[in-house]
This record gives sequence, C-alpha cells and structure tokens, in this order.
Amino acid sequence: MGPIEVKCRCGEKNCKEWAIIELQGVIEAQSEEVQNNLQNLEIGRICRPSSQESYTFTIGYHELTGSKVTLKKPLLVLKKVKHSDGDQSRSSESSTNMELDVIGIVRQKILFKTRPRALISSSKKA
Repeated sequence: MGPIEVKCRCGEKNCKEWAIIELQGVIEAQSEEVQNNLQNLEIGRICRPSSQESYTFTIGYHELTGSKVTLKKPLLVLKKVKHSDGDQSRSSESSTNMELDVIGIVRQKILFKTRPRALISSSKKA
C-alpha cells in the first residue's frame, strides 16, 4: 500500500473549529439499545454562563464543573475517503486509493477534572 494523502479543502482559516471534552471516569449507557446506536445520542448538556469562564456539564443527576484549556499542539479531524480506479483487472489493493480529508481542527479542550456533584431535587408535598 502506498502513501496516504492528507488534503485540506477547506483552507486553514476556514476549517471548522472542534473541541474535545475530557472527563475523569466512565459514562455508561443504561440500556442495550443505546449501546448499539450512539448516533444522535444526547449524553448531557454543557453550559457556560456568559459572565464566567467555567463550564458545567449535566449528565443525568450529576453535574461537573470544568474549564477551557488550549492544547499545546492542535489536532486534525480527518475523514477517510476511498477512491476506486476504473481498471478492475488490477488487484483490489492497488485499485483503491485512500485519502484523508481534513474536516476540522481541535485547538481547545474542555477539561472536567473534578468529581461530579449530585443534583438532588426535593419533592414537593401537597
């Protein structure tokens, strides 16, 4: 297999900005249906009050507090693209060229390094 080309079609200034969320611990799905289909799964809600630099991440009945950290080295978000040659007489390995397209760049992460705080709601008695 030959070299894999990395191409950026969006241009350095126009790449979408992505962020990483770093948690201490594990997020576990509670049902088998969720474990098999993670697409469009809502894990929680991240909020940042406009007057503060801290973030809150609410997952179920737990709330984490974190902050934005700039990465020392940016990361690229890549998408694998396979191109098939028209000539089918060659082996399948040589007839498929693979490229990696840059679809975004990660320059920051939101770090939640403290233990979650339990959100307990009191029930109203009538």
